[in-house]
Amino acid sequence: MQFTQGFHRAVQQRPQQTATLCNDRRRSYAELKDRVARLAAGLCQLGVRDTNRVAMLALNSDHYLEYYLAVPWAGAQLVPLNFRWSVEEIGYALNDCEAVALFVDDTFAPQADALLDACTYVRILIYCGDGKCPEGMVAMEDLIAQNEPMEDASLSNSPLGEEVLGVFYTGGTTGKSKGVLLSHRAVTNSALAFIAEGANVFSSNSVGLHIAPMFHLADAMQTTALILSGGTHVMLPVFRPDAVLDAIQRHHVTDTLLVPAMLQALVDCPALAAHDVSSVRNVLYGASPASESLLDRAMKALPNASFYQGYGMTEVAAVGCILPAHEHLAEGRAMGRLRSAGHAAQQVMVRIVDDQDHEKARGEIGEIVIRGPSLMDGYLNQPEATATALKNGWMHTGDLAYMDDEGFVYIVDRAKDMIVSGGENVYCAEVENAVASHPAVASCAVIGVPDEQLGERVHAVIVLKPGTTLDQAALNAHCRTHIAGYKCPRSLELCDALPMSGAGKVLKTELRKPYWSNLKRQVN
Repeated sequence: MQFTQGFHRAVQQRPQQTATLCNDRRRSYAELKDRVARLAAGLCQLGVRDTNRVAMLALNSDHYLEYYLAVPWAGAQLVPLNFRWSVEEIGYALNDCEAVALFVDDTFAPQADALLDACTYVRILIYCGDGKCPEGMVAMEDLIAQNEPMEDASLSNSPLGEEVLGVFYTGGTTGKSKGVLLSHRAVTNSALAFIAEGANVFSSNSVGLHIAPMFHLADAMQTTALILSGGTHVMLPVFRPDAVLDAIQRHHVTDTLLVPAMLQALVDCPALAAHDVSSVRNVLYGASPASESLLDRAMKALPNASFYQGYGMTEVAAVGCILPAHEHLAEGRAMGRLRSAGHAAQQVMVRIVDDQDHEKARGEIGEIVIRGPSLMDGYLNQPEATATALKNGWMHTGDLAYMDDEGFVYIVDRAKDMIVSGGENVYCAEVENAVASHPAVASCAVIGVPDEQLGERVHAVIVLKPGTTLDQAALNAHCRTHIAGYKCPRSLELCDALPMSGAGKVLKTELRKPYWSNLKRQVN
């Protein structure tokens, strides 16, 4: 289906329902449709044509949702940009996708000149902030005010939604970012898969809070699901635990999506006890593993919430596997399901294969491969990388896992993160779970570092909880109660914060640099 179809349905069935809440602005679905149709007409008036690419560099806001809807409405393609990138990285993406127009808000308008210098194709700058429009830019509000609403151009295309909706760039944690081509069909099917997992997940009376960056595909999945159901969108520009708690209490938020690092900050926030969070009924988490100890604390802090884990990647429109809410409860916990990434999402096929793409026996470790209607069309301008990733029609994730007899997938690590220590394979995720369960540990990451005797040794990088201490002996004594001795960290490093990508993933490449930068062999 087309990306905007669910929006038309919501406007038709509940035109006066609140669609967006941002700062002090509240807009109904009818008002949102009028703004989107006028903005799309404004884009066309500026010369944006079918299949042109229009980028967005901005913090979360109601304008971001209007961009998501207006660009395909005009027949163009989306390019949401990671706002944590450098000017050079942003320029690379804009040139790679040949974007002709770029939306910027107040935060990024000062970078406009530098971006134009770095770009070959961008010829239109659209200001979507709340202040005075900078010279040389076109104000988004002027485009809306000065143009009559146009018909939705995307509906004249294939009803199956095979056309490209946008170019979504990967996080770039394993190399130069790739532009992932995702169709209307892929993005909408991914959202529908999550809606199918629970009767009240992203329903028509949902109030969904955008905490994760809206440029990231995980939040785009939440955006799409709320559009399809006709729920209400609440936007926060950036993640701050106290602001999240204020928004939950003020707007009676029911649904949200976040990464484990955000979840941890939220449940550790001193202001939590003073806020009413009883309205929260669904919490979706993913992008990186969450320790069982963190989930225990989160479920206690948000007692009315059902928790869902999503496993996936940009190349499968964010969702490959889902761990449903009931598997987080006593029976699922007793069977060890909380340690899994769940089972294949609706309409998705998941297999564990060897290096020849032969399916592995249940319980044997191999690579996760995925196929289904949410699969990408390929990488922009990278046919060789596309052929490798989509070999035999399956997305090769590079993640190592095993599957149990009931189809639950247990991720052990990314292949690149596997440590070979003294001839033994050590999977970082298993060690991280053991380290994270120590009462002094707030967050952690495990990497392999060079060792003269072992080749590589297991090294833990740890952020401590305030007022606590931890040394090597105490950590190892704790870990040995959970994992084999050869898997325990042989060294540790304490830091104030782990380096994170825009998608909320730990940048292990940054943690490895001091140890591997002068060696020929790299652990990437």
